[in-house]
Amino acid sequence: MSYIAHPYSPCLLTDFYQLSMAYGYWKAGIDMHEAVFHMHFRRPPFNGSLAIAAGLENVIQILENYKFSDEDLNFLGQMEDEQGELCFCKDFLKYLKNLEFSWDVDAVEEGEIIFPYEPLVRVKGPLLQCQLLESLLLNIINFQSLIATKAARIYIAAGGTPFVEYGFRRAQGVDGAVSASRAAYIGGCIGTSNVMAGKLYDIPIKGTQAHSWILAFDDELEAFETYAMTQPNSCVFLVDTYNTLKGVQHAIEVGKKLKAKGKKLLGIRLDSGDLAYLSIEARKMLDAAGFEDTIILASNELDETIIRDLIQQGAQISVWGVGTNLVTSKGQSALDGVYKISALRAPGQDWKYRLKISEQMRKTTNPGILQIKRFTKEKRYLGDVIYNELETPKDKWVIVDPLDPTKKKNFSAQDPSKDLLKPIFRKGKKVYESPTLTEIRSKMISELPFFHSGLKRFLFPHQYPVGLEENLYQTKNKLIEKIRHSR
Repeated sequence: MSYIAHPYSPCLLTDFYQLSMAYGYWKAGIDMHEAVFHMHFRRPPFNGSLAIAAGLENVIQILENYKFSDEDLNFLGQMEDEQGELCFCKDFLKYLKNLEFSWDVDAVEEGEIIFPYEPLVRVKGPLLQCQLLESLLLNIINFQSLIATKAARIYIAAGGTPFVEYGFRRAQGVDGAVSASRAAYIGGCIGTSNVMAGKLYDIPIKGTQAHSWILAFDDELEAFETYAMTQPNSCVFLVDTYNTLKGVQHAIEVGKKLKAKGKKLLGIRLDSGDLAYLSIEARKMLDAAGFEDTIILASNELDETIIRDLIQQGAQISVWGVGTNLVTSKGQSALDGVYKISALRAPGQDWKYRLKISEQMRKTTNPGILQIKRFTKEKRYLGDVIYNELETPKDKWVIVDPLDPTKKKNFSAQDPSKDLLKPIFRKGKKVYESPTLTEIRSKMISELPFFHSGLKRFLFPHQYPVGLEENLYQTKNKLIEKIRHSR
């Protein structure tokens, strides 16, 4: 089932310049030249050290049905340029109609921990076809990886205390809300209030009640009693409408009546005030009344920093409800992912490396057909090397920090390792067995302990070793020097 909430055409989910360049490639006769593109991001979000890969399955769903429809082509055939002339000729539109997509796509699996400059997606195939995917890939993977990373930070801050995503009402549109719920689940939340996301992705659906329920009755006790009568198996009472601790006492009164009927007071919810103080006092009241297993759920503009501080203050919170600051990614408006060409060849010829250079070394791209190798030892990841599959070393792997070449790390070819980019499509056909969303979430949770705890600090985190394989580093520098002296 598609995650898209509207009947969008996948081929028009793009920026116009992708189509303009595709038209140019076709007119220049290089549309079938073989190209390699990579997607990566330059800076870890939230001033952290890592990110969580997410969004791949939605990309797969779209690519499996990627075909220009007659409606798409009719729309493109009517587009005019600044001079009032048609943007695309009829022969090109016919070309698009008959186009059989034949990419090879490799990608880092969802739930994997990733770092700056590492290729998250590699697309290899006809130049025109690879170009068309740029905007789509960036839109989906940038956003979902960002939200999954925010969720993972909350998961780390909560230290094992579960949290629920409550952000639908303030998310960035319908598609953004559904995508955010999915990504938040990958990042570690236990459920969502978003019913559509629950339906589409089998995410547990969670929710309590709003203040409007309480205000619909003459007093709070009546509101709780009526809710217990109508929803006896789902009693989590919102206690802060008037006076929070009085609200807790009212919840206890109704809880005793529930207990007499063989039902349970599942929990109370705090949505305002000093959550540390109120949760501590509420816990004392609940325990004294014999409701030791009744949970205390807290919400109210929470994020990872507030949750961390509340835990340090001894807050007695059983479950966190995180909404706006999760789905809108407070502290980081976007992941700065880019999609760049790195190799090109005409039919029957050798590969020619391509790279974009910049006055800022951070923005200079890497040439070749890239892969990531992650080295491990005794359940601890030791470092990642970005390497060119056309120049793979045989005996020794040397990681060079591209921003500081004096920093190097050596590994033997016999050291345990794994390649992170996995085959997803071959010649346009899916070859990947997609995991369930629950399996992806479990992967993220199981991977985190393999990384040094210093990587997970929110302030001045430790930096994980990621660099270029030495041959790739030398090739890149030679190309930079050649470009700067010849152009």
